[in-house]
Amino acid sequence: MSESNVRPPQAGVSAAPPLSGGQEAGIVPIIAASVAAGALVLALVASPAGEPLLLTVLAVLAMLGLAAVFAYIAGHIRIGERVRDDDLIRALANNLDDGILVTRRDGRPFYANKTLADLVGMTAGGEVKALETLFAGDARATAAYFRLERAASRGEPWREEIALTAPGHTRLLRVSHRACSVPGYERDLGPMMLWTVADVTLERAHQANAVSMLEATLERLDSAPAGLLEVDPRGSVRRLNATLLRWLGLEPAAVAERNLKLADIVSPEGVELIVNAAAAYYTTGQGVDLDVTIDKNTQVPLRFFARRDAHGGLLIAAYRREAGTAEGEASAAEIRFARFFQSAPFGMATLGPDGRLMSVNAAFARMIPDGLSAVGSLAAPVLCRSASTDTLATVETAIKQVLAGTAGAAPIDITVGPDSEFSRRVYLAPLTQAKDAREAAVLYLIDATEQKALEAKFAQSSKMEAVGKLAGGIAHDFNNVLTAIIGFSDLLLQTHRPSDPAHKDIMNIRSSATRAAGLVAKLLAFSRRQTLQTEPLQLGEVLGEISPLLKRSIGETIDLKMPSGRDLWYVKTDRTQFEQVVINLAVNARDAMPEGGTLSIVTRNVTERESQRLSHHGMTVGEYVLIEVSDTGSGMPPEVMAKIFEPFFTTKGIGKGTGLGLSTVYGIVKQSGGYIYPETALGRGTVFRVYLPRYMPGNEDELVAQKTTKKERPQDLTGSGCVLLVEDEDIVRSFAVRALRRQGYEVLEATTGVEALEVMAANEGKVDIVVSDVVMPEMDGPTLLKELRKKTPDMKIIFVSGYPHEAFETSLDKNEQFAFLPKPFSLPQLAAKVKEQLAL
Repeated sequence: MSESNVRPPQAGVSAAPPLSGGQEAGIVPIIAASVAAGALVLALVASPAGEPLLLTVLAVLAMLGLAAVFAYIAGHIRIGERVRDDDLIRALANNLDDGILVTRRDGRPFYANKTLADLVGMTAGGEVKALETLFAGDARATAAYFRLERAASRGEPWREEIALTAPGHTRLLRVSHRACSVPGYERDLGPMMLWTVADVTLERAHQANAVSMLEATLERLDSAPAGLLEVDPRGSVRRLNATLLRWLGLEPAAVAERNLKLADIVSPEGVELIVNAAAAYYTTGQGVDLDVTIDKNTQVPLRFFARRDAHGGLLIAAYRREAGTAEGEASAAEIRFARFFQSAPFGMATLGPDGRLMSVNAAFARMIPDGLSAVGSLAAPVLCRSASTDTLATVETAIKQVLAGTAGAAPIDITVGPDSEFSRRVYLAPLTQAKDAREAAVLYLIDATEQKALEAKFAQSSKMEAVGKLAGGIAHDFNNVLTAIIGFSDLLLQTHRPSDPAHKDIMNIRSSATRAAGLVAKLLAFSRRQTLQTEPLQLGEVLGEISPLLKRSIGETIDLKMPSGRDLWYVKTDRTQFEQVVINLAVNARDAMPEGGTLSIVTRNVTERESQRLSHHGMTVGEYVLIEVSDTGSGMPPEVMAKIFEPFFTTKGIGKGTGLGLSTVYGIVKQSGGYIYPETALGRGTVFRVYLPRYMPGNEDELVAQKTTKKERPQDLTGSGCVLLVEDEDIVRSFAVRALRRQGYEVLEATTGVEALEVMAANEGKVDIVVSDVVMPEMDGPTLLKELRKKTPDMKIIFVSGYPHEAFETSLDKNEQFAFLPKPFSLPQLAAKVKEQLAL
């Protein structure tokens, strides 16, 4: 572009070929030809021999007319002079305020409009000067133009703003270019660049003026007597004015460095109150009095007014009434009240003489939906939006009484929330003031949700504990009776062959007693007094072993899924009882899906951090293994859900269930140190989540020992030795004595612990093992063991009881060695236990 061959636009010279045809013939020749043709036709018509010729001429004229019509439609014939397209485009380009230059890719100029020609000037030969001459003599302008040319050679768009300094003024030009092409002429012209040169001096001056005005405005805002604050939709502070910075004791740089948020200036309740005030700005215009705190060092009482901006952020104005002024001194009490009012951790509101809300604090706005926007509304309907009609009537009556000056009204419990899931306790008190006072009463609001939940939980726990104690006490006495029934049945079976008529009756008696023992075991499980043979378990392995049993239990119409988490932690519980928990839950799920469905049993680890996020009430934070049993059944209504763990509660028909299944599950889980939480919805199934605490085995030897300690019961139950049997129940002692003597043992009897010591003294050195009940009058089993250890430290002892050994082993030394046989027991179990201990 160092040499230009672009002629001045006003000369109509361009290096481009014409874009359309020239002028068409005028209408005068056409009219003359038409008149001549008409005269000729008239002459032929007047001639008698001209008829054939006339027809020929008419045909030719018709053809010519048709051709002219088509030519006119196609644009080849125009009536009047036609303007050329390229001339029109040139005229439009010359009227643009921006200079336009079209060059080929190699920089050769192709076209320039008049504005550009006026800007760069003309050569002596009448051609437009090269664009680069405009920037010659200025190093910065030359460098900018060089960048433009380099980008043009690569076909890349580019833009520069170049300052041209002349005596008396400075012009700022925005020069840019981009690639362009003319459709249909790419082959002839090749790729081209379109340059534009715009004078933006005035535009930049306007912008500079606007910035100056903005800075002046901001300076005025900084000196305003009110604090101004802008917050984005995410709660981050965009800017504060100098007044608010001074009140807060902050430096301007600290705002950006700390990424200050609104919650750093006011409390979370205050943020919520400001947001609510912004929502109600155009209806109430109410201000919010809050204590502003920065770094826990400075507290400034401010009144905030807020509204939303167009982008969802907050525009906040804060006012501070300085002490020492007339207004400040007069309103000191009001300011103190506002601070106490807004910072109170419980809800507060003032009522007007007509029962309307006059003002509310942050806690009230948080606890009552739309509490702030309800200012000016009647208090009773606002408080009882989701409460019952009776509660509304009670609240209205209480408000009328307190407005009449009656003090000491009883608190009223209300429910709020979309599903009435929150409980609030309302207190009312009159304000003794003049008759024309704005506030006539004060209302206090306390969140009672957690308290209600704890009360319900405590009531349920107390009921379950009472039932458990009753069941446990009954079960202990029943175990003694069942021990005798099962034991004497075993003795009778030894003297009656299967062919004897009485054998079947005895078997029925024993079977019924065993069934009763099962029910008693469930009662003990519910009361958490069952004997658990705990061991370290990997639940994934246990579930894999019982999966065939589960499939048979639930039937073929139910799809069983048992995904297990990887690397499950160990838990310590009774394997048999844990299997019973899973089977009971699976059977209940089956009954909830009579037409089939899906039963899922999922196991996974629950970390301590995850347990912190769980919303289960009463669950201790820690590491757990979760067993989740879910079905796609019918679900349960809330009234059934509240009673599912109560013993003997069942929704099944008479004779189809004892109502002890889930109560047994509850007891086993609790006795294992775990937690169980049900979740259900009608029509969407039920989920039971069982959390068992993680157990850390001491070492690998414990796991190996666990697998090797399972011994088979000896087949030969006979033995020899002297057994001291201590039992206060005569019928149980009678059976046990006869059972052991039948197996070849010498048996000594005692009814209490004191009597047992006397028998031991009378038979010193003769007794090989002691079989003792735990709960006895005068002296119980653990005390007897301590006394025996004084003279015979190596004496072997077997405790028998209807209670678990955990219930009494706390009264023994930690390293005390003893064996345990739970009641009810059969003759073979008693004989096998004695022989097993004597063999050690």
